[in-house]
Amino acid sequence: MVSPTAALNMALNVSAQAALKAPLNAPIGIFDSGVGGMSVLRAIHALLPQEALLYVADSRYAPYGERDDAYIVARCLAISEWLLDQGVKTLVVACNTATAQTIQRLRAHLAERNIAVVGVEPAVKPAALVSKTRVAGVLATASTLRSARFQALLARHSGDCRFVCVAGNGLVDAIEQGDTGSPHVRALLEDYLGQILAAGADTLVLGCTHYPFLDQAIKQMTGERLAVIDSGSAIARQLQRVLEAQALLAATAATRAPVRLCSTGNTTPLHRLAATLGIDAQVDPQPVEIEAPFS
Repeated sequence: MVSPTAALNMALNVSAQAALKAPLNAPIGIFDSGVGGMSVLRAIHALLPQEALLYVADSRYAPYGERDDAYIVARCLAISEWLLDQGVKTLVVACNTATAQTIQRLRAHLAERNIAVVGVEPAVKPAALVSKTRVAGVLATASTLRSARFQALLARHSGDCRFVCVAGNGLVDAIEQGDTGSPHVRALLEDYLGQILAAGADTLVLGCTHYPFLDQAIKQMTGERLAVIDSGSAIARQLQRVLEAQALLAATAATRAPVRLCSTGNTTPLHRLAATLGIDAQVDPQPVEIEAPFS
């Protein structure tokens, strides 16, 4: 009987071997627990319009932030395997929670298979550099905040800046439903931002890729009191550096490369967000089936 770990290794090896032969115009695989990673896709599409993109929203199993670590790892490994089966040339984990819990394991599995994995992390270092009051807030999921990766990030880059970390419980669920400004969402934000402002912060790190879609509401509520930082553009630049280093950049084309959006759940939010962001994308009409049989 083949163990779950052995089965995973065999499946990833087969997928990765296929990816090794992928042409330069092969897509970049991007995934998130839901629609939040579309904020990262937007930045990548703007910087690298010649790159084909394949996005997976794991909406059937969202949100990740309130799940246990083993569950998150299983979902991320399964989605990565599916993307490799589609022939992607690079993976972008466009989810802070997934990056915090799985990026090291993903990289370990793919280290010898020539598949680069780009993750995201809260912009602690930039916040520490710009804060004048030397107090900055981080709004992120509970899972991200408790992760060893995030705690190491704070220890490495916070310096003399004090970080007030607040879990944005309930925000991802609302955004998945297309709610970015209802009284319910505004009440949650008032609570979370109130804690950060009360501590004297002048800078806010959006530590979840869903949260940039709350940017307008946050600015309406805080005015000029908080400088808001998200990492979408930085992720796009890092991806560009990785593609250049591996000689995988697609050739510049006269038209933008195709963007395909998939979901394991309801596809309506992808249609809505693509239209809102002005991205001409093909949205799969039916949910994709991505099982997670691995522990």
